[in-house]
Amino acid sequence: MLKIARWSGQALFYAAAALLTGTFASWPSWSRLPEGAAQITVAFIHAGARKEACRKLSAEEIAQLPPRARRPSDCGRERVPLRFALVLDGRPIVARTLPPGGVLGDGPSRFYEKLMVAAGRHQLALQMADSGRLEGFDYEQYFEVDLRPGQNLAIDFQPDRGGFVMR
Repeated sequence: MLKIARWSGQALFYAAAALLTGTFASWPSWSRLPEGAAQITVAFIHAGARKEACRKLSAEEIAQLPPRARRPSDCGRERVPLRFALVLDGRPIVARTLPPGGVLGDGPSRFYEKLMVAAGRHQLALQMADSGRLEGFDYEQYFEVDLRPGQNLAIDFQPDRGGFVMR
């Protein structure tokens, strides 16, 4: 008799735990985006051009260097900041100057931004200058996107693939 009561109590406890877990797994409903909204995520790491051009070393300068440090040219490490802009439906949404990373300003610039937009068809322009130029952009790409409600459009920058890439 005691064994039956123990098994019944254990079965009742597990049933209540499963019911409680099932209830909280499906209620309350939660969405990370409001109804009818989509998200555009832009994230990239890219190094701008060097601030100073590399200088060819003469034979005398190379000879003065220690044997393990001999190299044909001397290149400064510091890089130029990137200029990035995102235009959505003709309105500038993001316009930033991204400083180079690292203590000496010799690392790549980093960018990460999430934008919440209305779902639907949009004209998207992505622009970036990585050469230090003050006017215009080195990379300009235009896309027409059709975003579904709840969709997350991820955008990356890959210069070997032509610039901005959508996933």
